[in-house]
Amino acid sequence: VQLQASGGGLVQAGGSLRLACAASWPTFNNNALGWFRQAPGKEREFVAGIGRAAGNILYSDIVKGRFTIARDNAKSTVYLQMNSLKPEDTAVYYCAGRTSVYVGRLASSYDYWGQGTLVTVSS
Repeated sequence: VQLQASGGGLVQAGGSLRLACAASWPTFNNNALGWFRQAPGKEREFVAGIGRAAGNILYSDIVKGRFTIARDNAKSTVYLQMNSLKPEDTAVYYCAGRTSVYVGRLASSYDYWGQGTLVTVSS
């Protein structure tokens, strides 16, 4: 299984970015995907996740209402649309895959990880 994250970059506060995570995963459609982030000097934290079913979506309270996660099973890709970005959203963002149909918040419950993409939000 391989996960390839992309879409990071430099954006001003209030701006938007869309991250994508392309998977090479034969059973992609039947597994949960998540986005995590890690800022310098901080622990990796859960951002958003999506399960197999369309309604199985979780967001961290910090990003709820600003970020949207979605999946395109035909393309084996999961997206994270990030709006109203803040300087505190600056981090390396990782996509992760879980061998479960249900989304989870714990990084330890994910089995596969992408390489990360850097998001920098300037004030």
